[in-house]
Amino acid sequence: MISGKVYNSEPVYSFKDLLNNTAERYPNNIAYKFKKNLGEKDEKIVEITYKDFREDVNRLGTSLLDIGLEGKKVALISNNRYEWCVSYLAVTIGNMVVVPLDKALPENELESLIERSGVDCAIFENKFSDVFKKIKDSNTTNLKYCINMDLAEDSEDELSFKVLIEKGKKQLEDGKNEFTNKHVDVEKMSVLLFTSGTTDKSKGVMLSQYNICSNISSVACMSKMYPTDTALSFLPLHHTFECTITFLYGIYCGITVAFCDGLRYIQSNLVEYKVSIFVAVPLVLETIYKKVVKGIEDKGKTKLIKIMTKISNGLLKVKIDVRRKLFKQILDQLGGNIRMAYFGAAPMERETILGYNAWGIETVQGYGLTETSPLVTAETDKYKRPGSVGLAADGVEIKIDDANEQGIGEIVVKGPNVMLGYYNDEEKTKEVLNNGWFKTGDLGYIDKDGFLYITGRKKDVIVLKNGENIYPQEIEFLINKIPYIVESLVYARETSKTELTLGAKIVYNKELIEEKFGSKSKNEYKDIIWEEIKNINKELSGFKRIKEIIITDEPLEKTTTQKVKRFKELNKILSK
Repeated sequence: MISGKVYNSEPVYSFKDLLNNTAERYPNNIAYKFKKNLGEKDEKIVEITYKDFREDVNRLGTSLLDIGLEGKKVALISNNRYEWCVSYLAVTIGNMVVVPLDKALPENELESLIERSGVDCAIFENKFSDVFKKIKDSNTTNLKYCINMDLAEDSEDELSFKVLIEKGKKQLEDGKNEFTNKHVDVEKMSVLLFTSGTTDKSKGVMLSQYNICSNISSVACMSKMYPTDTALSFLPLHHTFECTITFLYGIYCGITVAFCDGLRYIQSNLVEYKVSIFVAVPLVLETIYKKVVKGIEDKGKTKLIKIMTKISNGLLKVKIDVRRKLFKQILDQLGGNIRMAYFGAAPMERETILGYNAWGIETVQGYGLTETSPLVTAETDKYKRPGSVGLAADGVEIKIDDANEQGIGEIVVKGPNVMLGYYNDEEKTKEVLNNGWFKTGDLGYIDKDGFLYITGRKKDVIVLKNGENIYPQEIEFLINKIPYIVESLVYARETSKTELTLGAKIVYNKELIEEKFGSKSKNEYKDIIWEEIKNINKELSGFKRIKEIIITDEPLEKTTTQKVKRFKELNKILSK
């Protein structure tokens, strides 16, 4: 078995230590870069050092304690921005519980979560001002304080984030050190996260600082970021993957985090911020890769790139790495500095992984869940195996329960990263936690070297009437390899009491399919796609073959981290 521990790392046990260690080690390093007055004539890039970042955290935390929020829950919702990061640490270091919320949630769901979590205070950007005023005025929740990140002065209904920072600064200058001297029990709930909702109802996951800090220490043993690195933050910060890897592990390493201007600006932001670390989901990485490859094809340089790749790979075998010189023009399209792409949440095509690696961009795939803070396994700077999700993180144990003849069973996890439980839901907590082992609900197997492979979700497995199991993600992966197919969802429709028919809802790229086959009707495109499905069916066992398809150019409904909401999509398909 191969160990996932590649480096010796300095452990961290609390968010206060995390921030203080880096602010003292790299006080003048740029912690955050972002644009002020985006799109306006006076647009400019603002840079915040770690010294200034710590001061702002201490100032806000001092003000929050002053208004009586110690031990209370504080909701946090906005786009990825500097004030979100300041608020997250000010709340947690100040012995309060932070409740990060998804900015894409509809108003009624936001109100429901504010009520369910018992939030006393909300920190938000201006576009949520009316929503939180309504929630507060409804008197159905505990919400007492509303803090607006964009307000210049306090108003009748809201406190100004900026004013609280200034008040905290004055209090600290007057010797009020309650916040900076605050002791926090790192094993108690410090973060309450609601799951992303691929099923019908989100669950409140209780995490301690010890849970999350153990995960940061584990990541540091597997893959290195450096104080000279710049990461682009565009995945939602409320999600544990972006929060732990980009934000918190970024602080641990002393990197610079640049906030993305928006999804359509990713490629231009990679260039202007000279990004070296890219944390993403496969959909984004594959989209960028396909765009670059298409540009190569349009210039008639595909054959040349293949020859250069063979030469480069040959030299790598004798430890000569010329990739970044050979493929400089390609790398320059991505800013010229990108060296590492971390990804998770879904599998990525092997061709894409090998393509990035060939250009000199290393990829590291990780696997985890909100309930595991999030990392369970990851590839390392030394050990990679495309197709797997890597090796167990340092200090984390994994095993396979109820494995079948192929060694596939439910992945269960034990370690300091495993959650405290589900908030106000003892029954669901008992369903998934047993003697410290957490049932992930994911299916997979472990190879002889310790690499974990995911085959699907336990709840998603389709059990045929003859007892055969079908893992929809395996078939979807094959369908998604069709060049003009964006994504797919495999489902089972009951046609009789003794029979299930397998089908696939397939999303095609209208531009690419038109480019390849010309402008045709939707039915003609369906016939073309059917021929591709028939070819896939030939490679599958009889019981796995697709018998019906639905085609569309409308994307499948997803969470903010681009996970397909299977529950909702299946309801739409099977209700017709």
